[in-house]
Amino acid sequence: MTADPPVRGHRVRIGFGFGGSTRQTGTYDVGPGGHGLLGSVVADLERLGYDSLWVSERATGQTLDPMVAMAYAAGCTERLKLGPAVLVLPGRNPVLCAKAMASLDRLSGGRLLPAFGLGIADAAEQQAFGVARADRAGWFDEALPLIRRLWTEDVVDHHGPRFHLDGVSVLPKPLQQPLEVWLGGSAASELRRCGRLGDGWLPSFIDPAGVASGIATITEVADDHGRHIEPGHFGALVPFVHRTIPERFAQRLRSRRPQVDLTEVVATGVGGLRVRLDELVSAGASKFVIFPLDEPDDWHATIEDVATEVLHLQS
Repeated sequence: MTADPPVRGHRVRIGFGFGGSTRQTGTYDVGPGGHGLLGSVVADLERLGYDSLWVSERATGQTLDPMVAMAYAAGCTERLKLGPAVLVLPGRNPVLCAKAMASLDRLSGGRLLPAFGLGIADAAEQQAFGVARADRAGWFDEALPLIRRLWTEDVVDHHGPRFHLDGVSVLPKPLQQPLEVWLGGSAASELRRCGRLGDGWLPSFIDPAGVASGIATITEVADDHGRHIEPGHFGALVPFVHRTIPERFAQRLRSRRPQVDLTEVVATGVGGLRVRLDELVSAGASKFVIFPLDEPDDWHATIEDVATEVLHLQS
């Protein structure tokens, strides 16, 4: 497309979301050429100049563990940033989580983009993490500030409702100081949490009006708590389909947000991504994760097509 990009005040960055494959045979195996599916995706993203790779977490799904996948991707690349979309925090030991992420930031040369969430409303996933749905927010609100302390303080003492630490250290520290944390969600409670605890916002299945109002709420809450979130740290996960929205996603969206028009939150075709990104940039967002909801017949071709259509927005 030749249309001029919209006027914006912050540098646009575009990452690619990889949720894995629903194909059951050999999709992650490393073959004679040294690459399975993830390796091929990572190689394309690095070569084409994408900003980042984002990998999904589903403990009970056909996906790779995000920490392992990011570590693999870090070893295959030199420039590509790495983020989980998103790492479920309730159920994770905050010391071990802080240690793993600090180690990955070190080994990747400071390319980690931490992103945390509560986890999806799914019985199998909640069983995997072992935290009751009603207790997730309390766990999150205690664990995230504790992880930040473990990343920055030499010795940490903490006595809270769930965690008790005396003289605990996490070494080595992350290379990035500070290691900034992204949060998702668009419900009122999630927006308030981002204002209180987050350094950036990356919601999913959201329209431009929701982005604009979410930024306003988060900024107001951050101000109320004496915090500042950089204006360039607002973004969105931007899903698209090659053909039609898979029914499992459509059902989930209808049950959670029945008032939402699916066509307003899911772009149709690679060509529809440019229009959607222009709208989201005008609403105040500048960090994006492009995410195919229906698995491409050819991952390489899809990544190439998306790059041709929208990567020039990064310049």
